[in-house]
Amino acid sequence: MHKRKVNLFIYGSLRDSRIFQSVSGFAFTRKPSKIDVKTLFAEPAFLPGHRRVSPDNVYYYAVKTPDARIEGFVIHDVPLSAMAEIDRYEGKRYQRETVHVYTAHGTVEAQAYLVTPESMRTRFGDRFHVNLIHELWLRKRINRFLQRHTRPGERTVDAELERLAERELLATTERDLVMSHYHTDAISDYWLERELDRPRPSIRHLLNDPEAQPYLRNYLSLVLRQVLLNEFDEQIQSRYRFDLEHMRTSERFFARSISLVAALRMINANRSVVDLIIERGLNMMPSENLDLIDYVKYAVRASRSIFDSRVAESHLHRIRSNLQPGLIPLGFELELSSLGPDAIESRRSICKALDPAYDGFRYFYDFCLDVLCWKLGGYIDDHTGSGQRRRTSGFLELAPGRLSIAGELSRPASSDPWLLNQLIHELVSFFQVQPHSLHLSFQLLKSRVKEQTILPLGFVKCLLALGGGPERRPGGLWVSRMGHDEITQRSVGEELVFARRSRRNWYLGGDEIGDKPPAQATTYIQQYKFIRLERRANYEPLILCLKGLQLALNPGDYLSAEQLRSDRALQRQYEQLKRWAAQPTQISSQVIARFVNAAQQGLMIERHRKPAHRLHYIEWALGAIAVQLRMFNQQVRKAVSGSSE
Repeated sequence: MHKRKVNLFIYGSLRDSRIFQSVSGFAFTRKPSKIDVKTLFAEPAFLPGHRRVSPDNVYYYAVKTPDARIEGFVIHDVPLSAMAEIDRYEGKRYQRETVHVYTAHGTVEAQAYLVTPESMRTRFGDRFHVNLIHELWLRKRINRFLQRHTRPGERTVDAELERLAERELLATTERDLVMSHYHTDAISDYWLERELDRPRPSIRHLLNDPEAQPYLRNYLSLVLRQVLLNEFDEQIQSRYRFDLEHMRTSERFFARSISLVAALRMINANRSVVDLIIERGLNMMPSENLDLIDYVKYAVRASRSIFDSRVAESHLHRIRSNLQPGLIPLGFELELSSLGPDAIESRRSICKALDPAYDGFRYFYDFCLDVLCWKLGGYIDDHTGSGQRRRTSGFLELAPGRLSIAGELSRPASSDPWLLNQLIHELVSFFQVQPHSLHLSFQLLKSRVKEQTILPLGFVKCLLALGGGPERRPGGLWVSRMGHDEITQRSVGEELVFARRSRRNWYLGGDEIGDKPPAQATTYIQQYKFIRLERRANYEPLILCLKGLQLALNPGDYLSAEQLRSDRALQRQYEQLKRWAAQPTQISSQVIARFVNAAQQGLMIERHRKPAHRLHYIEWALGAIAVQLRMFNQQVRKAVSGSSE
């Protein structure tokens, strides 16, 4: 590059060649053959570590944001005289800085017009952090609806508490309105009134139901606890919006993952106080005289009295200090049940298993808990695959970021293994229900979806040893997730539901041309379903390990009925795996070394052939994996020696 010329990275209005030419006096082209004295060469490029925002819907701004990137063009060899004209065009809002952008031909040094978070916060306030301005406007209109329809005209504290309680019971309606109008400008008053004007949920029908009577108090306790959590989350979201938006690396991630961790920590750390509030509420509000709205209102009032902003700030500071964001979007599902595998109806009937606390969550929807738990993606899974809102018995399943079961609508919880692990542990602690299983999800590159491979048998054994629930039983050790047939299905022929690929949508809105979600709104995930959920387990190393294997090997389904029918080698592997899971033998040091090396190779190429995490963090995680596998071998040796005696 000539000393009197510079490269320029453009990402906003200057990408329009007509605007660029009118400002600078030069045209640009992507074809080298058309370059001349008045036409400059341009090529696609992206700027890492920045996010493009447009809070005024007029100008685009590049703001520093870890683990984000902006796509645009780099214009080569722009004369300084043209840069002076562009400086005047961009004005005082921007600051020209030297950056390094990535192109198909490597890294290029260029100039770019950037802004600082401080200047954006001063100029735009909330709009800088929340790009969906219409979402804030929609929420204000929902507030006005509640003021008109809930004790209209009253300005008392009790009336305001009732409106907040009504909003809790309309939570999924508000969520659906926001998500269905994502990337749109408006929603009509008629549509808003029609969607919100719904009958108030009631539990009066359960008061005379003798089958429901033994469980009412436990369900009401769950309602109070969940509303407390929701209100803490709302307080954190409203008070610390700037901090939360700065910590979230992409708008495609679930917006409440960080605030939920902070809210869960606040409640779990003060369990005695929370239990006292719940006990007092249940004792002073007999269910025969009240309805669901009264309990929700009590919890809203209680949350106002115990929320401490200083405690919330300390939790957010700790979260910010420990974040380890990567590049691959991550998610999870938790299954909780006091009955374990007997929660599935077929086994429940055979074993005559009884859940003395919630009767297998049969009344979950009667208490509107699917609405109250929407931030946690809560619903009851009876393993029938129906996903319908009906009275059924099964597992309480939680998946923060899941917004719609039927529409497969969800957002990744985070790209941060540490944050994901914290969210898992805090949820297990919050719900006083026996943990059962954990499913971990990793978003796939669309270009690799059709190129997936089969995991080597030795690697599958390593993963089962790490997360499949190895347990002692009479006669030795076994892998309990396989031993209890929890990941074995026989509906379409026997298959092992160890890992499955599925499709997700991350918003409901259509594109500008067709009334359907645009291609970028649909993603594919690889979900690993073999993991036993335990209260004290640290899943952070396993999350990193699975991510590394996914990047290095691109494994697919394991093992579907179709795979087993069509591949005799896989059939033999499956039979070997079943025998090994029933009576494990040691995993050889060579297999362990190959397993750990494969995970390391994947983690080292996560960010465009470079690691996304710090090297010492990767080394710590994989070292922990190697230690766990050696400890498994030690358990096997002890089990074998114990049984021989």
